[in-house]
Amino acid sequence: MSNRNSQANKSAARERLRAERDRQAKKDKTRRQVVVGVSIVAVLAIAAGVSYGVMQLNKPGHWDEAKDATSVTAPKNTSGKDGTTVVVGKSTAKKTLELYEDSRCPICATFEQTVGETVHKDVDAGKYKVKYIGATFIDNSDNGEGSKNALSALGAALDVSPEAFLDYKYALYSAKYHPQETEDKFKDDSYLIKVADTVDALKGNAAFQKSVKDGTYDAWAMKMSGAFDKSGVQGTPTLKMDGKTLTGSDKKNAPMTADDFNTAITAALKG
Repeated sequence: MSNRNSQANKSAARERLRAERDRQAKKDKTRRQVVVGVSIVAVLAIAAGVSYGVMQLNKPGHWDEAKDATSVTAPKNTSGKDGTTVVVGKSTAKKTLELYEDSRCPICATFEQTVGETVHKDVDAGKYKVKYIGATFIDNSDNGEGSKNALSALGAALDVSPEAFLDYKYALYSAKYHPQETEDKFKDDSYLIKVADTVDALKGNAAFQKSVKDGTYDAWAMKMSGAFDKSGVQGTPTLKMDGKTLTGSDKKNAPMTADDFNTAITAALKG
């Protein structure tokens, strides 16, 4: 091979190598641009996700919106501002027993299971009326919803009739259906409807079930809860008549047996 051909071949080889390096450099540059672009998109997506998450956290929840609602649908058989006055019993009854309860309260459940039937009989007999004030403070202590949701469902029962309201309240507090305080079962509409199906006036009641599912009385429940908060009562169950708190034999807590209740109510009716 001549020196001339050898030099030409070497020059061509060098040119091919330079061209290959240029092509590789362009590929590497393009790849870096793609990686940077993808990284920027990923960072922007993460930032957008974080921003959305923060917005969602700061967004008022359903029950906050219900609490602040200016328009309130109150159940039938109520009176007063926003329908927060709930009085059940014969109009001829001269005195009224104020009953403060939280639907998730385990002590309220014990009270209803031991004394509730006596209260129902007294109301039916016209011995006194019952003014119900519902609370939701247990939800506040554990970020739950059951107290609020059950109170709304009680509003749906009250819209059916005062008797349905009392029977439903009694069923919610029953040993069979009342959950442990740590179990937020009442937050589920299906569970509330299941309990309601044990009450004759509510069993298969489409209007009642629709009100529960639609949250028709959610705002009312929050207004009722607000009335409890303004009452000054610190715990549940609390019973009052003529502004005086009824207590059991310990002179401190609500009467938790039928005998203690009868003693306390008899004295209150005379007072």
